[in-house]
Amino acid sequence: MSNIRKQFHKLGRSQSGNWSLRQTISNTMGKDGPNGRPAGDGADDERQPLMTTARSSLGNMGSIRGMSGGGEQPHHLYEDDRAWVRWPMNFLHLSWLTLTSNYVNVLLLFVPAGIIIGMLKLNPTAVFVVNFLAIVPLAALLSFATEELSAKLGQTIGGLMNATFGNAVELIVSIVALQKGEIRIVQSSMLGSILSNILLVLGCCFIASGARRSESTFNETVASTMSSLMAVAATSLIIPATLYASLTKSQSSTDTNILILSRGTSIILLILYCLYLYFQLKTHAKLFDGENQDGGGEDGEEKEPEILGPIPASVCLVLVTVLVAVCAEYLVDSIDSIVQTSGISKTFIGLVLLPIVGNAAEHVTACVVAYKGKMDLAIGVALGSSLQIALFVTPFLVMLGWAIGQEMTLHFQGFETVVFFLSVLVVNYLIQDGKSNYLEGCMCLGTYIIIALAFYVYPDDAGDIGSMVKGFFARS
Repeated sequence: MSNIRKQFHKLGRSQSGNWSLRQTISNTMGKDGPNGRPAGDGADDERQPLMTTARSSLGNMGSIRGMSGGGEQPHHLYEDDRAWVRWPMNFLHLSWLTLTSNYVNVLLLFVPAGIIIGMLKLNPTAVFVVNFLAIVPLAALLSFATEELSAKLGQTIGGLMNATFGNAVELIVSIVALQKGEIRIVQSSMLGSILSNILLVLGCCFIASGARRSESTFNETVASTMSSLMAVAATSLIIPATLYASLTKSQSSTDTNILILSRGTSIILLILYCLYLYFQLKTHAKLFDGENQDGGGEDGEEKEPEILGPIPASVCLVLVTVLVAVCAEYLVDSIDSIVQTSGISKTFIGLVLLPIVGNAAEHVTACVVAYKGKMDLAIGVALGSSLQIALFVTPFLVMLGWAIGQEMTLHFQGFETVVFFLSVLVVNYLIQDGKSNYLEGCMCLGTYIIIALAFYVYPDDAGDIGSMVKGFFARS
């Protein structure tokens, strides 16, 4: 995912287009006096907005003029020779650039609020909603820090970084739920992340692109490879469900057999994912290069300026990960109360609500990228994120459950397995020709809404589909 995500963030980052503006303002401040006044004649520039001046000052974090002469270039406090001045101002300067990298970071106000009301154990609904909103900007910051760090580590290591932290929010929430024994939350959130990417996000991308052009094209070879891997992932869920149904009247322990099958299958899926990364980053890297669709950058776009160095990006990554873990802790703790008071099932919360939290920022940006006509990048992110969940995150959670004594398996409920298989089938039909339009996007979106409605009325105590077909497998 290295090349895809690199182009994806370059095109979708809301503030990236303003970087050159900030540099121009900074250079202008070097020639003019404070508040936009020219240094020579002392005249006021009435056209200089106050807010622009204030924002420039915040972005430069203390640009001061040298004392020895009026013609000197401005001296930034974060470049001061004195360490006790340079370090704090550099921290503030980088913090400002990071916080203004995405408009969704306004929601960071919910982070301290969510932690406080969680610690005070106030109304569970309020705890759930506030921490729900708090994780959205944290997911955006996590993605931003990962991209900044992977840009310094080279293509191969950067690809591994993106594979590890690309779906870190879902992974953290699932680990917290797994430790508490909430297996149904973990399974439904994994399935929900996949469905939201291959149906909701992909459908919105098709619609966004179709709003400007009658038909869009993309690399059908890459799309076919990804959809084939998704079919393999669907098969890995169908087999445990089928085995469970066939063992309903067996004398052997069904749970033990399902555990053995799930753990062995998880190892194979992790190996396949490693092979996919090698295929993507090494042997067939050109197929996944998002710039190929533009003929090497027809818009004349320059390389995205890097804001954070390796150390600041690592600090940001660690800090945001800790905050996500804390908010996820309170979020998961409030789910039982939400289920009891609202009547919403755990399956619906995990399958529909939690995936929206983890991918909200990237969902919006994917639509922006598709609207600009970068369909290869949009599809690469939508299907690529689904592959990370299906081939990496879910098997990893099975192995983690094995290590901590939780019986996490690949045996999803039969209804969920059928829904997943049919969704993959629909997407495979839609992308096999390498073309898309708004009608195909509406098909994906309509399918997702139908599934969401089905799981809204799907109770947690519903029986497995295996009880319906056990007679078929029991025949001699």
